Amino acid sequence: MPPRKETDASANVPSFYGAELRYQRELAGLTLEQLAEGSFRGVPFLSQIERGERRMPVDLARHVDKVLGTDGFFERRCEDAAKARRSGHALYFEDMPDLEKQAETLEEWAPNVIPGLLQTEPYMRVLMRHVQPLPSQELIEKRARARLKRAELWSRADRPAYWAILHEAVIRHPLLPPEQMADQSEHILDVVQSTDSILQVVPRTTAAHPFMYGMAKIMTFPDAPPLVWTESNFDGQVVDYPALVKRYRSSYDLLRAVALPPEASLSLIEEAARNYGHEAQQGD
Repeated sequence: MPPRKETDASANVPSFYGAELRYQRELAGLTLEQLAEGSFRGVPFLSQIERGERRMPVDLARHVDKVLGTDGFFERRCEDAAKARRSGHALYFEDMPDLEKQAETLEEWAPNVIPGLLQTEPYMRVLMRHVQPLPSQELIEKRARARLKRAELWSRADRPAYWAILHEAVIRHPLLPPEQMADQSEHILDVVQSTDSILQVVPRTTAAHPFMYGMAKIMTFPDAPPLVWTESNFDGQVVDYPALVKRYRSSYDLLRAVALPPEASLSLIEEAARNYGHEAQQGD
């Protein structure tokens, strides 16, 4: 068995909180499985809290305090740990940037919009103005800064291996003026090629395919079970139930088979960038 990865409790508030949770659990002589029993949460979820990677929900904090006899400590402090994690993202998305950093692989299916990690600033601002009902300029600025910081993942030496599958409509549907759509298309190419990532495109002519009903991000980790992230306009969910994760995994693998090969997919995006560029020149 590999040595246990220790959490640096001095790194930040969530790490301190997680280290204390592990200390109290082991002091009580409990395994993660025993602590999770009756909490309606999985072992991977608890393990990630102990490593400072996930925030503690209030209902789980109450369960932990009851089982460990910690007199309400974890319930009282879970909001402090949550506040320390907040970095401009929507509340339901707060755990994702840290999970992305910890991941060994990231695989995304994007049927409706370009994934956040591949977006230019103008593209993300347009999305934020239209998806969020009547957002303030302050909120847009805050969310944009947070998303740009999240994209710093690409400069990390230990960044995860990345594989994205986009629907062709995401590239062809111009959310921005032609010049900015050309920049967005070129940005996707730059990120994919400079990071040795893989990208595929599902053609618009493919009428039926796996994952017809929504986006998905599959994450694997070197020292934890895989997770799936799904998201709608105002909510998101981490799926960690092994049988369900396996079904997502199978659907993603089938989706690879119906998508264009990577070289053809990049050629399609290159063509889109050229067409947007020509359209921008004609409009000058």
